[in-house]
Amino acid sequence: MNIVCIGAGYVGSVTAAAFAVLGHTVTVIDLDPRKIEAIRAGTSPIYEPGLQELLHECAGTTLFASHDYDAVGRASVVFICVGTPSKADLTADLSYVKEAARTIGRHLNPDHYTVIVNKSTVPVGTADLVSSLIEETSGLTSGKDFDVVSNPEFLREGYAVEDVFYPDRIIIGTDSSRAKTVMRSLYGPVLNREGYEMLRGAVPAPGTRPPAVWFESGTKSAELIKYASNAFLAVKISYINEMARLCETLGADVTDVAKGMGLDSRIGHKFLEVSSGWSGSCFPKDTAELLATSRKYGCEQSITAAAVEANDRMLLYCVSKVQSRLKSLPGKTVGLLGLTFKPNTDDARQTQAQVMARQLESLGARVKVHDPQGMEMFRRLNPDLAVEYCESPEQVLAGADAAVLLTHWDCYLAMDWESARPAMKVPYLLDTRNVLDSRKMLQWGYVYEGLGK
Repeated sequence: MNIVCIGAGYVGSVTAAAFAVLGHTVTVIDLDPRKIEAIRAGTSPIYEPGLQELLHECAGTTLFASHDYDAVGRASVVFICVGTPSKADLTADLSYVKEAARTIGRHLNPDHYTVIVNKSTVPVGTADLVSSLIEETSGLTSGKDFDVVSNPEFLREGYAVEDVFYPDRIIIGTDSSRAKTVMRSLYGPVLNREGYEMLRGAVPAPGTRPPAVWFESGTKSAELIKYASNAFLAVKISYINEMARLCETLGADVTDVAKGMGLDSRIGHKFLEVSSGWSGSCFPKDTAELLATSRKYGCEQSITAAAVEANDRMLLYCVSKVQSRLKSLPGKTVGLLGLTFKPNTDDARQTQAQVMARQLESLGARVKVHDPQGMEMFRRLNPDLAVEYCESPEQVLAGADAAVLLTHWDCYLAMDWESARPAMKVPYLLDTRNVLDSRKMLQWGYVYEGLGK
């Protein structure tokens, strides 16, 4: 098939590379010339393990990149993979989706049936909006000349390449049997795990992951599945973080509590890992939109709202631990290790590090930061922060009165903590991920503190 992916971000670039590797002719459309040049050169416009290898394999043969929409007229499937950031009122900004829909409409081929696939995370009812905008600009008829399908993405940043080839489920939201046939043909190799020879180690073998489940629904249900899934995961994280605070009060260990809970097959182990809270480009935005939708229609989502409030409290709780240990923050130096919301990504949007850095600065502290991949984006998104960007974690610790481990990158787990300690002014370390060996840290002279212990 001829496929178009509009948007060369985390979703668009991975989706495009995957279908190109599987033998389709794919054109990525983006207005950012840097992303277009990168894809044309077979290099990744983002940091995502395995993506570089895929792009190198298919760039210029089955994968192409452009700033114009000419390829839409030749496409059987057009993916909308643009951003939907939060507006000031915390509702989703659909301006990029609307512009993509209008531009698609101006380039559709009236003699060629096309499936428009919305992969962006969008409010319920957006498929209908996209359909009407395309009809307005194209003069074509939805259900006859084209169909709009909701096909939400469930890619985990840091594992996106693995997830695109070995997904848990493929959600197809449409009432059109014709569109369903096209989508099943498109996803056939993924469902059957065929044509993966070109992966060449770019993605690990599936191991025990079962084949993907094909699930069909209406567009509105498909759109809500994405929001409901992310909100549920946010609730689960907030729950274990609140349990961690109770563990500290009672003298229990949240690691043991989480492991014991996870042994129940109804609960499972995933997302029961303590942290300073959930953050990033998805959970904050998606929970906010879900709450806005619920308020709009008078259907209160009190559990999701409580999870958001608990998440905000957890970050402030971590700041209070540092403040309590140092007695006062003015004139003190605090180092933050990890600026991305999780390891193996360069995505530093709306992270706990951003909120903590601002909070510490407002309390008078000097802040030093490090991240192996996220510093460039963090700096670009937070030009007003007066933090010191360090080239190594050891540089962050040097002269610091306290350090906070926020993101459990492998480089932090592997660093020589024993050698780094003497350079600290005060060897206080708050490990918000409970990933370091507390006995060794204490043995090496750190004033070590985890969460929930």
